[in-house]
Amino acid sequence: MEYSEILYDVTDSVATITLHRPERMNAFTGTMMREVIDAFDRVDADDDVRAVIVTGSGDRAFCAGADLAGGGETFAKGGSDIQTDAGVPRDGGGMVSLRIFDCTKPVIGAINGASVGVGVTMTLPMDFRLASETAKFGFVFARRGIVPEACSSWFLPRLVGISTATEWCFTGRVFPATEALERGLVRSLHAPDELLPAARELAREIAENTAPVSVALTRQMLWRMLGASHPMEAHQVDSRGILSRGASADAREGVESFLEKRTPVYPVKVSDGLPDIFPDYEEPKFK
Repeated sequence: MEYSEILYDVTDSVATITLHRPERMNAFTGTMMREVIDAFDRVDADDDVRAVIVTGSGDRAFCAGADLAGGGETFAKGGSDIQTDAGVPRDGGGMVSLRIFDCTKPVIGAINGASVGVGVTMTLPMDFRLASETAKFGFVFARRGIVPEACSSWFLPRLVGISTATEWCFTGRVFPATEALERGLVRSLHAPDELLPAARELAREIAENTAPVSVALTRQMLWRMLGASHPMEAHQVDSRGILSRGASADAREGVESFLEKRTPVYPVKVSDGLPDIFPDYEEPKFK
């Protein structure tokens, strides 16, 4: 796929996806939705990519939310022209969030400016959110006569707690990066020109020191166990994971490189397939 509303680059094992509509503050469209999903498909298919950074073009916005150029009918089709078998339109932001959730590589949001509406909800399934000191955030849906989307009713309370989630969503107010940090929405704040270097440093820390399959499995374990009803479910998954990974060439390399005080070279690739440590898990379907 050729991209018109995002940029895609891979350097030093780190993929950077840049939302690229600076003249519209990187506002979200159906085209951007499809391109972001395709970019994450490329990420998962490329064993040379070890981590992903998502950011926005320019210095004004990460993503200012849905493009409202369509006027009052902007949300009439549910945010997407993609439908289920039953003919119900699927929320486009939700399709992006679910694709990020399923990614086998760590995802870092480098939020360089305004992050409002889908511009903030699409970041919630990312593993880390780093923000510019000039960034601002807003779950503004109730002020537009709609409701939160992009699976944010699942992600947001888990990240910041139900009280903060309800306050932000009920009021729809826009708040500064300092509040996002205080409430746990973002990991750290950075001067604008230091944001991407900080994100890249974090990505390199992962890329240079860890086993790709171990990271991919750990990412699934941590996210999926958020919905577990008892720690026994986590114990079962952990036990299967330790058994599978412990017998792998990666585990031997991890131990031997540590004992020999050298940089590890992990031989197992994500594209070889991940072991099934969730045998009872069935992904919900949109009916």
